[in-house]
Amino acid sequence: MDWIEFLRAHCAQEPVAMISVLATEGSAPRGSGTRMLVKAQGEHGTIGGGALEFRAVEQARSVLDHAPGTWRVQDYPLGPLLGQCCGGRVRLLVEHVDPAALGWLGDAVEGRTLVSQLKPGAIQRHVSDGPAMLMSARGDRPREGTRFAEVIGCWRRPLYLFGAGHVGQAIARHVGGLPLRLAWFDTRPVFETIEGVAVVPESGIEQCIAEAPNDAAVVILTHDHALDYRLTLAALSRPPLAFTGLIGSQTKRARFLSRLDRDGIVAEARGRLTCPIGLPGVTGKEPDVIAVALLAQLLQLPRAVQVQAEAA
Repeated sequence: MDWIEFLRAHCAQEPVAMISVLATEGSAPRGSGTRMLVKAQGEHGTIGGGALEFRAVEQARSVLDHAPGTWRVQDYPLGPLLGQCCGGRVRLLVEHVDPAALGWLGDAVEGRTLVSQLKPGAIQRHVSDGPAMLMSARGDRPREGTRFAEVIGCWRRPLYLFGAGHVGQAIARHVGGLPLRLAWFDTRPVFETIEGVAVVPESGIEQCIAEAPNDAAVVILTHDHALDYRLTLAALSRPPLAFTGLIGSQTKRARFLSRLDRDGIVAEARGRLTCPIGLPGVTGKEPDVIAVALLAQLLQLPRAVQVQAEAA
């Protein structure tokens, strides 16, 4: 929440632009609610660095040339040009912060909800105790009258989900409202119409594992066992993730562990594989049952101290 403290300390003294991540899809460097503050000289915070941040900062300095309260929404497709090989998109709100419209700062504390509404030449905000209202990274950009709400200081664990079949879709249905940030991938073009799915060429899908942050939970449930194995091998070959889960039976687990051993994956790394997935004792095979059992399992994961910075 240091962006709030920065606004309190600096906004009345010099012009400040604020970049807010409204929504993401695919392998985005930071999640919705992340903010970065930009002055004519200098920045505070980060939305993930790289080319995306460079372009966003350019937009922020441009909006400082306009009146306080001026805002614009920008969509950035993620791809090789922005240093993100796994595709997806990021939707940003860039605004020239109006120091006369910061009355909400006095009520802004962790756990409360910040409600924002886009108005002509201004953004109206207030703090409440209501629920979050998630925004999509797809479709028409938000326009005047759009309203959204976010829980202040709510860190969400990245969930890298591979597979957009029935179980993947069930998991995506139940993620809303949970402290999880979905990055969802499939290799089949037929699924590109499903909101949230980033379709990635099979030849480069392991790169999505490489781009996942260390605090991510990776869940593998594709349509193809060979692809499942490639992703599992990639997940266990990199620095440890918070969770590496593979859908399947004990027999599938044994086969994969044997192959991983032959491919040189050490016992410590093989021990990080969770297969079957889901809370023990939940035996239903229906997609929604599997989804709820898995998500409950993920909610039990400990939160590492170093990831708390994302909520700032």
